[in-house]
Parts: sequence; structure tokens; C-alpha cells
Amino acid sequence: MKTAPYIFLPLLLSGSLFFTFPFSVYSQQVKQRETKNTDADFIESLLKSHPKEFQNILSNPKKYEVQIIYTQINRDKNNVPSFKQYSYHLDPTNYFYPASLVKLPCSALALEKLNHLKIPALDKNTCMQTDSAYVCQRKITKDTTALNYVPTVANYIRRMLLVSDNDAYSRIYEFLGQQYINEELNKKGYPNIRITHRFDADCDTKQNKCTNQITFLDSGGKSIYNQPMIMNTTELKNPIGVIKKGTGYIDGKGRMVHEPKDYTYMNYLSLQDISDILKSIMFPNSVEKEKRFDLTKEDYTFLYKYMSMYPRESDYPKYNVKDFEDSYKKYFMYANFHKKIEVDSVRIFNIVGQSYGNLADVAYIINIDRKIEFMLSAVIYVNEDGILNDGKYEYKTIGFPFLDELGKIFYDYEFKKKKDYLPNLSTFKLR
Repeated sequence: MKTAPYIFLPLLLSGSLFFTFPFSVYSQQVKQRETKNTDADFIESLLKSHPKEFQNILSNPKKYEVQIIYTQINRDKNNVPSFKQYSYHLDPTNYFYPASLVKLPCSALALEKLNHLKIPALDKNTCMQTDSAYVCQRKITKDTTALNYVPTVANYIRRMLLVSDNDAYSRIYEFLGQQYINEELNKKGYPNIRITHRFDADCDTKQNKCTNQITFLDSGGKSIYNQPMIMNTTELKNPIGVIKKGTGYIDGKGRMVHEPKDYTYMNYLSLQDISDILKSIMFPNSVEKEKRFDLTKEDYTFLYKYMSMYPRESDYPKYNVKDFEDSYKKYFMYANFHKKIEVDSVRIFNIVGQSYGNLADVAYIINIDRKIEFMLSAVIYVNEDGILNDGKYEYKTIGFPFLDELGKIFYDYEFKKKKDYLPNLSTFKLR
């Protein structure tokens, strides 16, 4: 791993692996306190102080379409957090394809939907059978990665959060339904988010409007909830209008098309919105009530656990370390690291996106022993030839090194920053 001397000395601490959760934290009524500073001078000056790592990006911000959000978290004497946000080139009209970033709101919505159904014996661990009765739909009756091969909402979420599994996302998308996803996010104050499609490549815009029949079965195989096939009849265009990017693209049949790729009916999620969603999950009592997901304490524990785990720590699903190393989904600080991460006091609760030359990470980063915490979100576009879907992107040479170093400089800044009150991070403690 290419390391910087300013980052890893404070990381040389040990910890262990079981997740705990102090339920009392959710009984607090925490008033939101947040300051947004859109002036980019702070972030830009920090990047300029490391010219070797960032000079190329700073010289070509429009080319790389970089957007960054850094959020300081300060605690008072009662451990109540306040937030101060800084941004760099943040622009919701500068479209980037969100890729797997949509898996975080869909995971939270799936748990919330189960809670709202209020059906005895129906929860995230209930057997979920997916039927097929329409073009593009797939019938799923078992999950070979799950305990006893039983497909469940819980295991689909695990797969999404641990290794960003696309098939698992598609099954959760179908359970939720296109209209439900967008209406519920709109109610929570995200009117510009558009989640319009599965990640099954064979599905077109119309087919993604229609989601499968879903049946939940009890342990004896009896149906306890049946959700019919649902067709969304509303139109969901991109909120920033017609979106076309690139000089050409490879279509679904492998043919070169010499015109920009049209993203108008594809997923849209601004960096600010996904950062706010992460904050609402990590700090539910620090956002307006309307923006919170209706989750139980157990739901939050579940999300925190699998957002921060490394694939090797999971028994079901079970992952081979050779295929899914610790840094597989940890771009900040570890994107160029290819060994076992030994430092358990550092945990990153995050969601990432990688597709069409877009590379993004949205994270809450902590060191429990060193009392460090902050939020960091960033996206970069690396596509030198301008051709989309050709598999030729500069992820390894530009994208991953950028996010790796970005995480390190903000961690180092937080390590050196004086705090009036040290945070109690027991909510997120691994022991």
C-alpha cells in the first residue's frame, strides 16, 4: 500500500469484533444543529497542502467533475452532536451516475416497509419468494449465500452492504416497487431523488416500472403476506432535465454508438442527498423527524453492523478473502490497501458507487479509541476516452488513489484538531 506518514501512526491500535448498541441513546430528544459552509476555500487549501497527491485534480476539476462534502462533528458536554459542512464544487445539476449509492436508501426503506406492514411473524428474516410474470422478471426461490438457502430481506441487505451485490439490490427494488421508493423518499424531503431501475441489464425503462409478485412464507411454508405485481403509472424523469454524457457508448449488444449516452431515465441521486441520508441513518435524532426512517433500534444496529463490517467477518453470506479483501468497499483511506486491515478501532460506515467512470464514497469515519469522527462524501469521474460502457476507466490510476488520499488527509486533520469535548462513540463500538 502506498502510505502517507501523516496517517497511520494514530491507527496502530487494537480492538475486537462484536457489535454493541446503547439503546438509551435513542430516548434522547436531540435538536438538530447544522451549519453549511458552501465556500470551497477550506477544502481547496487542504488539498493544495498536498500537491503531490492532488495537483492533477486541482488543475482539472471540471474534467474530473470532483464534488466533495466534508462534515465536522462537534459534541457538547452531553455528547449531543452539531454539524458543520464544507463543500467543494458541489453541484446537484452536475449529473453523475450514482450506481450502488442507491442501495443505502433502499436498504433503509425495505426495513421501514416491513415495520409499516405490521404483520405478525413478518420481519427481515422471513422467507421471501420472488415470482415472475412479466418480461425481464426473474423467479427466485432460494439464495445460495444464505443460511439454509432461505432468501430474506436481511440477507439481501447484507449482500448489498458487504460487497455491493447487484442481484440483491434488484430483489429489494422489486419488494419496494418503483413508485413506493420515490414517493417515500419524497415524503422524507428528497423530492429530487429518482430511483427508476433494477441492476438487471436486460430490463428497459418500461419493464423497470413493473415489479414482481412477492410472497413471504412462515417456517412451515405458509403464506403470511402476498404482494401482487405492481406497475408504476407515473412518469419519473430526471429532475435536472435531459442528461447526455460522453462522446459515445457501447450498447447492450456490444455495438459502438457514436453519440452521447442518455441518462435521462436512469437513477439520479445528488451527493448532498445521499450524504443527508447517511446522516439520518447514523444520527437519526439529529435530523428533522420527517427525514428519519421509521426503524427500530434493532434495525439501526443491523445497518451499522453490515455497513462497517469487512466481508471476511461475515458468516452468512460467506466471502473468499481473495475475491473480497477488506478494502473492497472502503475507498477512503484504504482503496490502495490489499492486505487484512488489522486496526479494529477504526471503522468506516459507508456506501460506495462505481460505474460508467464515476467513483463515489459516502462515509462516516470513526476511531473509537482516538475519539475521532467525521463524515466525508466525494465523487470523481475518470473516463479519458469519453466512451461509456467500454470498461476502460482510470479507476486504479486516478480514482482510487484520489479517494484513498482524500480520506487520509481529512482523518489526519481530525486527528490534529482540538476538541472541546471528546465524543462518546459507544453507539458504534465493536468489542
